[in-house]
Amino acid sequence: MLLNNILPFTHDLLRSSIQPGESVLDGTAGNGHDTLLLAECVGADGKVWAFDVQRQALTQTEARLADAGIQTQVEYVCAGHETLAEYIDEPLAAAVFNFGWLPGGDKTLTTQADTSIRALNAALALLKPGGLLAAVLYPGHDAGYREANAVEAWAADLPQRQYAVLKYGFINRKNRPPYLLAVEKLQAGV
Repeated sequence: MLLNNILPFTHDLLRSSIQPGESVLDGTAGNGHDTLLLAECVGADGKVWAFDVQRQALTQTEARLADAGIQTQVEYVCAGHETLAEYIDEPLAAAVFNFGWLPGGDKTLTTQADTSIRALNAALALLKPGGLLAAVLYPGHDAGYREANAVEAWAADLPQRQYAVLKYGFINRKNRPPYLLAVEKLQAGV
C-alpha cells in the first residue's frame, strides 16, 4: 500500500527528524513501541524521556527495550505528561504523543484534553527549531473524540510563522479513525 497507516507514517516522520545523540520525548509510553523507535534513533549517546501515569505501561516499555538490548539512554518517568517541564530542561529534537488508553489496559483510563494540551505546550516550548512534535489522536471513543477536537483546535491556533501543522488521516474509514497531527517548529527567522 502506497499510503501508510497512521503509526508507520508517524514513525517515518520521527526517523527523518532525529539524529544520533539528540534528546527526545515519548509523552505516552504505553507498550513501548514509540519509546523503542526513539531510542534506536538517538543511539547510545542520545536521551529519551518516556512518560506514563501507569506503572504497568512503564514496566512493559522497559521490558520491550531490555529485550532489544537498549536501556541506558531511556529515563522512565511515572508522572503525567503535563509535568514534563519539571523533568526536562534541554532542547528536544522530537516529541511523540500516542493519546488514548494503554492498549490491552483499562479503557476507562484515558488521556484527557486539558492535561494533553498542557503537555503539548510544554513539549513545544522545549522543541528546538526544526524539531517535530507528533500527536496521534483516537477520536473513535467519547473521551478520545473530545480530546481530538480540543487538540486539533489548539494546533489550528498555532502561529503559522512559527509552526507548520500537518493533519494526516484517512477520511473514508468508518468509526472516526485515528489520525496524526504533526507539528514542525520552524527555523528562527522563518
